[in-house]
Order: sequence, then C-alpha cells, then structure tokens
Amino acid sequence: MIKTDDSMNTEHKTFDTHLDERYGKRGTEKRTEFEIKAKAFLIGEVIKEERRLANLTQEQLAEKIGAKKSFISRIENGKTDIQLSTLYRLLEFGLGRKIELLLH
Repeated sequence: MIKTDDSMNTEHKTFDTHLDERYGKRGTEKRTEFEIKAKAFLIGEVIKEERRLANLTQEQLAEKIGAKKSFISRIENGKTDIQLSTLYRLLEFGLGRKIELLLH
C-alpha cells in the first residue's frame, strides 16, 4: 500500500511489471543481463542444496569431479558461468542426480 496525500491507494504490481520497470522489457540488454545473473544464482542454489543433501563439503564435491573448492564456491554463489558439461559432471557424477532439460 502506498499512502499519498491523505488518501490510501492500493497499488498491486506483478513481478514481471516490477522487472520491466527496474530492468526494462524482456529482450533489452539490461533485462537479459539481469536474467542471466538470476539464472546463474538459481543454478548455484540448486547445486548448494543438493550438495548439502548429499552431506558433502565443497571440497569433497570438488574432489569427486576433479575441480578446486574455490570453483565450487564460485558456482554456488552465482559468481561464474558454467558450461553444460560441468553442470552435468557436478550433478550426475558429483551428486548422483539426473538432469532433465525442459524447453518452453
């Protein structure tokens, strides 16, 4: 709710409207850059949660896939882009999970 002057106005926005206002419409450079970073963060969160469920440390997961702990940390924090082959190695070989790809 936003109060303006002495009246109360209720303004409801969708999340897409918020993103449009903050980052521009879909397809603009700023919006695309935001969406790429958001998806990298999401992938990192999924990997972090799966690693925790598997009771592995970052170091143990790194050893299983032949990487360094710092690399796992950067992925989990959304600070690096990863190739699909790396995502596959992390989830399938490192964590014993299967990947399914769904396109809309």
